[in-house]
Amino acid sequence: MKNHLRQHIIDRLGQVPENLDTVLESFAEKKTKRNELLLQEGDICRHVYFIVKGCLQVFVIAENGTESTREFYFEDQWTTDIFGFQNQLPSKEYIRCVEPCHLLAISYDQFQKMGAAFPPFLKVYQQILEVSYNNTVYRVNTFTSMNALERINWLHEHKPKMLTRLSSKLVASYLGISPETFTRLKGKL
Repeated sequence: MKNHLRQHIIDRLGQVPENLDTVLESFAEKKTKRNELLLQEGDICRHVYFIVKGCLQVFVIAENGTESTREFYFEDQWTTDIFGFQNQLPSKEYIRCVEPCHLLAISYDQFQKMGAAFPPFLKVYQQILEVSYNNTVYRVNTFTSMNALERINWLHEHKPKMLTRLSSKLVASYLGISPETFTRLKGKL
């Protein structure tokens, strides 16, 4: 699994950084089951995850019990509660394994050590933060001006993997619509 992460880092940096093996040793392999929770609201987020195989959902639960998905992450992507991890404060988010996953996890303490000892590692993390921020802002700004059918069309055009790998309930949570509305409108595509 670590060879997958090795190639990912090399691709991001455009070269093999010094001490890459030391960085890779800081990651622990983790295999999970479907629906396993990696983080719950109120817990302190102690890991960043690199997805070798599978899908993770980052979401919150509203007072009425409905889930609102911030994002789904698939192979070759990184996941954490960014605010909670950076500040080591209780999380407001959940991270769930939508599918059985093969993950590489780095703890907060190891992450801090790697960032201090190997600056290229921080460059990779900065790229991850920028992509996450840009995706979230783009989606929020785009979705606020769209009706439900336009959101489904946007998803079909920009993230078709979600429609084939995720349940209607999960996709509806991401789109900010009810599962019933999603099912009804999906037939109009």
